[in-house]
Amino acid sequence: MRGDAKDDTDVASAHEPLAAFLAAWAGHDARKAADYTDTPDDAASLLTSVLTNLAPSSTTIVDGEGRKEDDGTVRFPFTVTMAVPGAGDVSWRSGAQVTETSGTWKVAFTSPVIHPELEPGQTLALKSGDGRADVLDSAGRPLKADSLVGTVDPVSGEGTSGLQARYDDVLSGGAKPGPSLVVADRQTGQAVKDLTEAPPAQGRPVRTTIDPRVQKAAADALAGAEVNAALVAVDPRNGHILAAANRPGGFNRALEGRYPPGSVFKVVTAAALLKDGIRPADPAPCPKFASVDGQRFENQQQFELPAGSTFADVFAQSCNTYFVEARGRLSGTALHDAAQAFGIGGSWDVGTTTYDGSVPVNTSDNDKAAATIGQARVQASPLVMASVAATVKNGRFTQPVLVPDAVEKRYEAPAALRPEVTGRLRELMRTTVTSGSAHALKDLPGSPHAKTGTAEFGTEVPPRTHAWMIGYQGDSDLAWAVLLEDGGSGGADAGPVAAKFLRYLAD
Repeated sequence: MRGDAKDDTDVASAHEPLAAFLAAWAGHDARKAADYTDTPDDAASLLTSVLTNLAPSSTTIVDGEGRKEDDGTVRFPFTVTMAVPGAGDVSWRSGAQVTETSGTWKVAFTSPVIHPELEPGQTLALKSGDGRADVLDSAGRPLKADSLVGTVDPVSGEGTSGLQARYDDVLSGGAKPGPSLVVADRQTGQAVKDLTEAPPAQGRPVRTTIDPRVQKAAADALAGAEVNAALVAVDPRNGHILAAANRPGGFNRALEGRYPPGSVFKVVTAAALLKDGIRPADPAPCPKFASVDGQRFENQQQFELPAGSTFADVFAQSCNTYFVEARGRLSGTALHDAAQAFGIGGSWDVGTTTYDGSVPVNTSDNDKAAATIGQARVQASPLVMASVAATVKNGRFTQPVLVPDAVEKRYEAPAALRPEVTGRLRELMRTTVTSGSAHALKDLPGSPHAKTGTAEFGTEVPPRTHAWMIGYQGDSDLAWAVLLEDGGSGGADAGPVAAKFLRYLAD
């Protein structure tokens, strides 16, 4: 600094707005601090962002000696120390130029004034400690956060939902490194530069069975859904969960949701009837209505099938009245027993929280009638119904699994399907695609087999409905289930979503 008196006077004059700016900043008053700058709106916006993101309990700023530059501006260095909850004291050095215009001194505000590493469009933020390991897909690559993977609290570093919460101790190694200071993009919130040295990873990664290609196809298929939706895919050979997509995120309805399955449950009912002796070519009447102790059952839009229709026809067209009238062939435990062969109602050890379905023993004729078409007290998750399709494909139940290393003992079904029953179920599900209600898949490659479902819920008249479709590919190891909550019809609404999913996989 040059030593003449004017320089000393200018430095002193420039120091006044700088000191006021720093004092207001230290007092966490962004608007007041901004008033001492040449661009108050920009300054207030960035300061507010930083103070909101870091939420310091206290801030101390110590300025240094000013120096007048050749262009007449005065530059001051200063050191910022913020006490940030969970991260301790965070300090850095910065500096500001103060300029005089028309006799008034103002702090020349730019992003680096707040921190020298900041560029326009960026802010300061906290990121959870990098000592935490990742949740991985089947190829060993990190899975992005969603309702399956879950979230981590940015301050405490603890998993708060999904797999992040369930495997918190594994992923963190038992330690909870505090958050680190980062430069983040203001639009996306994504960290672009670490400002503190990250500790080495202390936790162990959690590897899942998720196939990134299948997961992406599932997520893309749900992208246009206007209602809550889920899509699950499993490998019938080993039960590996290849995809579990939810829209929107937050609740993992794909694995944990509890819903009446409606007519997709007719796969289980058909298994019970086939075991009892029914054959696909047997005559099967399908009137518009069926009555059970004063309770009326009807087909969707009150359709009926012509005389001479077969069991294959009523399955393919999803005729409710036939299945209701066929209840007389079934004992009060028949549906419960048939469901056991599909693993429904067991205690599954998947590696994460799941709802494993319920098919209670029937308590009345009406209860049995409704249960034959997946209503009354029958409940399932999309995972359960994807597993039903996988069981038909595989010929036996293989419990789904998401985190193999965490599974201690897979659930084993107490009953098994007869080979002739699985063979006829495959025939029925293929016919449902080629000449039945799953016609949305008819022109797709891979020999898809499917069953549609429209499940009533609630007390409104007419009732609201969930839309279902389940199925498997005849030429590959893939079984799946689509659910649209309050989504209309299985064939008309869930069908196109399933078709998109399979097309994306074929591309």
